[in-house]
Amino acid sequence: MGETRDNDAYEEELLDYEEEEEKAPDSVTAKVNGEGGKKGYVGIHSSGFRDFLLKPELLRAIVDSGFEHPSEVQHECIPQAILGMDVICQAKSGMGKTAVFVLSTLQQIEPSPGQVIALVLCHTRELAYQICHEFERFSTYLPDIKVAVFYGGVNIKVHKDLLKNECPHIVVGTPGRILALTRDKDLSLKNVRHFILDECDKMLESLDMRRDVQEIFKMTPHDKQVMMFSATLSKEIRPVCKKFMQDPMEIYVDDEAKLTLHGLVQHYIKLSEMEKNRKLNDLLDALDFNQVVIFVKSVNRAAELNKLLVECNFPSICIHSGMSQEERLTRYKGFKEGHKRILVATDLVGRGIDIERVNIVINYDMPDSADTYLHRVGRAGRFGTKGLAITFVSSASDSDVLNQVQERFEVDIKELPEQIDTSTYMPS
Repeated sequence: MGETRDNDAYEEELLDYEEEEEKAPDSVTAKVNGEGGKKGYVGIHSSGFRDFLLKPELLRAIVDSGFEHPSEVQHECIPQAILGMDVICQAKSGMGKTAVFVLSTLQQIEPSPGQVIALVLCHTRELAYQICHEFERFSTYLPDIKVAVFYGGVNIKVHKDLLKNECPHIVVGTPGRILALTRDKDLSLKNVRHFILDECDKMLESLDMRRDVQEIFKMTPHDKQVMMFSATLSKEIRPVCKKFMQDPMEIYVDDEAKLTLHGLVQHYIKLSEMEKNRKLNDLLDALDFNQVVIFVKSVNRAAELNKLLVECNFPSICIHSGMSQEERLTRYKGFKEGHKRILVATDLVGRGIDIERVNIVINYDMPDSADTYLHRVGRAGRFGTKGLAITFVSSASDSDVLNQVQERFEVDIKELPEQIDTSTYMPS
């Protein structure tokens, strides 16, 4: 692996963000279970994974992971992806996109000593680590396949030594670190057969990151499989994605207007900025929840709100880039192990991250766009389970974003009623 997992597992899980620091320095991190982490999920298709004629070793790992049936996106994508077709796929949060490229890559891969055969790029270190974990999980019974994750913030010599002494077959990483390793000739991409971008819109919309991705892409062979995935894929970015591909299969599951999540109850509350703390206090007292994520717009607000919640005896933590690694690790472990049930966070926790027990999301500060709203509320109600999203609306611009959400996703978000039925958002 890219890092030692046994002794430092938690330290690996709690990672900084490098690729996004310029754009959003108020980063918050939280490691989570992989996208298929929930036991007993039953997809909408009754046909099983066996119908895909996967390797027995993969089927065994799928059973161990608690999958019973493919989700819609898996049913649509996997049969074509395992044939080596280029794929561009948009599907809503929580529907198992990660498993599509992990399983299809592992199905096709024939490991050769000292050769990197698959490369997965994503925009944050946290997501890179999570994807690496998924590859490890599904390759449990394929011991010859080696996986490693490379991201900034770790001494590059560690990564160079790993590539020299135990070259992985599957590399997952952020564009900045992958590019540094290739430029220094420590990482060779000349044998790559599978090139994958997760949350591809995030990487291709940023011109700097797009340039990095293009430079990396040019170092790989012309004849390879290219797969790209995201929960939000605007019509403007789709042609950019296709430039990397040859006649791709395009799958848009529950396209833009239908991206809202099954089982997710959504409400808003109109109030002034001064009323937010009192209302939040009341909600946390009144609602039943397993774990809650509260989204705010800056590190300072995260720290201040968390301080207030702790003073009110709520089991709250916040995690952000202003803390030492040791402090982040301690707080993170408390949340992951369930000792803390409330996490105050900024938007970097909102994208692609899967915190298993979260069933309520509160937008203390309104997100800046409909896309961000989707990714935030997607932390609750994963895999079709129940969840509740409550958004505070305190200004005209907040109302504008709420209207954009309702128009774009064709949903009617109603004001929070005096009483809300617990059974509508708590798993039975």
